[in-house]
Amino acid sequence: MKKIVTLALLLVLGVTASNAQETSKVTKKIKASTTKISTPKVDGAGMVFVTETIDYGTVAHNADGKREFVFTNNGNKPLIITNTQGSCGCTVPTTPKEPIAPGAKGIIGVKYATDRVGPFTKTVTVTSNAAGQATKTLTIKGTVLADDAPKS
Repeated sequence: MKKIVTLALLLVLGVTASNAQETSKVTKKIKASTTKISTPKVDGAGMVFVTETIDYGTVAHNADGKREFVFTNNGNKPLIITNTQGSCGCTVPTTPKEPIAPGAKGIIGVKYATDRVGPFTKTVTVTSNAAGQATKTLTIKGTVLADDAPKS
């Protein structure tokens, strides 16, 4: 009887250890595959944005119109942004002055003039030394409510 219990116990422990090893292998594969999903690397400077469109939604007249586009230099050389240009005078971007090191994050600020009532869709054109994309177009959109409009 002791032999049967011992064999059964060894069998259970062996299966448990085997399952733990398999779980460990699966976990390693998942970690490896999620690492691959992250930002692809480029040769030269790179620029990958968290989002290329900012939706202000519905905002009050004269509300704070400042927002930020966050990006990462996914290249192996410093990223230099030489210019940012709004599509009109109501969209004013701010440009990082220093080069963005490989792997580092940067921010392009944008301020929309919320004194203009109604829906809007505007762009910001970014000029840089990013490999394969010397210019990048970012979009802001939303609706500015009139003072007497009900807020949702």
